[in-house]
Amino acid sequence: MTARSAMVLTAWGAACVLGASCGQNATQTSQSATAAAAPPAANVDVVEVKLQPLDTVVTLPGELTAYEVASIAAKVNGFVKSVDVDRGSIVRRGEVLMLLDAPELAAAKAEAQAKLEQARAQMLAAQSKLAADDSTFSHLRAASQTAGVVAGNDLVIAENAVAASRAAVTGATENAAAAEEVLKAVTEQEAYLTIQAPFDGVVTERQVHPGDLVGPASGRGNAGLLKIEILTRLRLVVAVPQSDISVVSPGTVVKFKVAEAPGETFSSPIARVAHEVDPKTRTMPVELDVQNAAGRLTPGSFVQVDWPVRRPQPTLFVPATAIASNLERTFVIRIQDGQTEWVDVKLGVTVGALTEVFGPLHERDDVIVRATDAIRPGTKVVPHLVK
Repeated sequence: MTARSAMVLTAWGAACVLGASCGQNATQTSQSATAAAAPPAANVDVVEVKLQPLDTVVTLPGELTAYEVASIAAKVNGFVKSVDVDRGSIVRRGEVLMLLDAPELAAAKAEAQAKLEQARAQMLAAQSKLAADDSTFSHLRAASQTAGVVAGNDLVIAENAVAASRAAVTGATENAAAAEEVLKAVTEQEAYLTIQAPFDGVVTERQVHPGDLVGPASGRGNAGLLKIEILTRLRLVVAVPQSDISVVSPGTVVKFKVAEAPGETFSSPIARVAHEVDPKTRTMPVELDVQNAAGRLTPGSFVQVDWPVRRPQPTLFVPATAIASNLERTFVIRIQDGQTEWVDVKLGVTVGALTEVFGPLHERDDVIVRATDAIRPGTKVVPHLVK
């Protein structure tokens, strides 16, 4: 090899070494730039999903209503003659509340009575004629046993007269019965002129005065002349959410508070359960029987009910701050393999700082303590467990 060839080979080798070094440096520089461009994984506080039994009390609104309510109406048309009660009057079952006057009804009764008397007179006359005809026929029949005493034609005529009289009695009896039914119906209508209390209670409304025309054809409406309510016993109606009805059973004692008795707590047992959820509100009406002999509670009042809530098995809980929502969904953010994942949930009862959730979660799942929709799914994070 000549000296010139050696120099060429040396230069070529140096170039190769330099090129390799440059390529390696370029690769390292590119990787460093990529590493610098990628944001570091954020540190987030997480908490474990808890599985625990639920036995708590939630506050639900309720309303007190009268145990029984009756709107008094007039069954027949007439003018109000007198009103013996007023708003606030305490009445007993069968007590006279008001009297009506119906001249047309009085006239109808008088006419019915007259027709009945006439029908009865006709019936008595027919019965008398039947008795006479029957007696004549009996004598003629006895006399006909002797030959030549009574003509055969006379006996036939007497027998036909008895048959006609018997038919007349039947018709008169039916007419009398019909007239009696008419009088009975008119008398029953006349009894409606005296309006009585249907049960023991209190008059809470009065919308009628002497001289008013009332009844089905009065043109002023036939309900609400008087209103009577039972106030010594009330109904407390509570609309229980569908998620809280598992404890509902008759006999369970429930506590409640009313605004007119601040600081005092009342209690009553569950008496009736609707057993049907309202599809509009997703609630079930439940009634409590409330004794109110002292009259301290008022129908129409809204109350706060301490409703017991229990579950047949333990349920999942997370901090209230771990629940996020937007216009489309309510969710928690679970950490899986260092990445975030949105998990849709439905909310249950809040107990202290924890809220009951229902969804595809499991006990001891890690969820972000302070969830927000700014933390997108698939974000890499470094979880820090908060006890």
